[in-house]
Amino acid sequence: MELGFETIGNAILIFYDKKPILTTDPWISDSAYFGSWGHSHKIPDEQREAIELSKYIWLSHGHPDHLDSKSLRGLSKKKILLPDHVGSRIAYDMKEQGFDIHVLSDKKWYPLSDRIKVLCIADCNQDAILLVDIGGKLVFNKNDANDNGWESYVRKVVKTYDQSFLLALSSRFGDADMINFFDEDGNRIPRTENTPKLGQRNAWRTEDIGAKFFIPFSSMHCFQRRDSIWANELHTSINDYADGFQSKTAECLSAYIRYDCLNDRVEKINPAENQIQVREPGEFGDHWDELLEPDDIKKATVYFSKIEHLHTVVDFINLRVGGRNNHIKISDRKSTKGITFEAPRGSLMTAINYEIFDDMLIGNFMKTTLHGDWDAHGLYPDFTPYVAKYSDNGQAKTKDELKEYMAAYRRRMPIGWLKKQFESQAENIFRSWVPEEGILYKSAKKLYWYYKRSLR
Repeated sequence: MELGFETIGNAILIFYDKKPILTTDPWISDSAYFGSWGHSHKIPDEQREAIELSKYIWLSHGHPDHLDSKSLRGLSKKKILLPDHVGSRIAYDMKEQGFDIHVLSDKKWYPLSDRIKVLCIADCNQDAILLVDIGGKLVFNKNDANDNGWESYVRKVVKTYDQSFLLALSSRFGDADMINFFDEDGNRIPRTENTPKLGQRNAWRTEDIGAKFFIPFSSMHCFQRRDSIWANELHTSINDYADGFQSKTAECLSAYIRYDCLNDRVEKINPAENQIQVREPGEFGDHWDELLEPDDIKKATVYFSKIEHLHTVVDFINLRVGGRNNHIKISDRKSTKGITFEAPRGSLMTAINYEIFDDMLIGNFMKTTLHGDWDAHGLYPDFTPYVAKYSDNGQAKTKDELKEYMAAYRRRMPIGWLKKQFESQAENIFRSWVPEEGILYKSAKKLYWYYKRSLR
């Protein structure tokens, strides 16, 4: 391709300027999350070759469907572009492995070729976005990120382009996150479908940011382990993304496309859909009858206890492994708010030893039981961000470390940060009083999106 881009795989963008220049998040191996995830569609040989020929690789964040060590083995000679995440864990780890690392400062344009330049913004959830100017057209790779202060800035950038594309994660039931929840009686807590329809939400998001096109992205996986395959019943299909997409200013494109910037032409790529082959947990070192060893329990106790925020929101964590409970006391309160994680020893201890607990949550083979008073959002906002984002990836475990961690991001974009904090607090208060299944909540959500679009 002379000048353009392709979308393929889960969150892979390939940019061309006469030759492949940049590839984003090249998960091309056959599994992720301890083998739980597989690709919903095949990655054709043509695109695999382009990935291998790319000069630059951009990695948005540390989740294995974006940063996959097995996939990166064949890309070790590339220039690796990373967001400027506080804590710099990914940069340090990859430098030690011999990769050629280049950290992109926030809100700065970097030329990669004569007609391609990129701008990156990292956020406090250890996610990141990438803006790509390709021949005067803008591609906004939002992937898994939510606005944490950058949205107003990005909206202003988008407004300066006549042609712009938004690529973002979206799903019907949230199957790209933790959904394997149970109550204390052992009943699965059902996931209700997000409202309104997925296509309409995607239309609103595209209008809100001011883009002309929406491309489904960062959501193209299936579950393949015998202990997680149940989650495919909540899987978002390719046809779901456009369901209900109605907009006077935006259009929904197919998930896998080739876009020719010089001729303004969109061509569908039609990769074959993968047939799910059930894979056994043992293939990935997981055996459900294996027990924790005494040293494992000590390591797990240290791991969770170091995260000071947990002491204020949860009283105990129980690791049920091999059918045996292992209680870890977190606080001295007399309440009974806690969590039971039922998981195989292999992946659980790998996640604890390497501080990648989000891989256990998102894999959805680990069963999570909530004890006591938890709201409808489960482990958000008081467990998952503090453990998986701020502590594991950001290395902010104590209150003082967390304070400085947040201050570092706030200094980068103070106005946007304060605005987002106000919106989040108002939303949390509203959600605590108004049930999500009610008419008032749904009406308020529509009004919220109308307000967002009015900001353009």
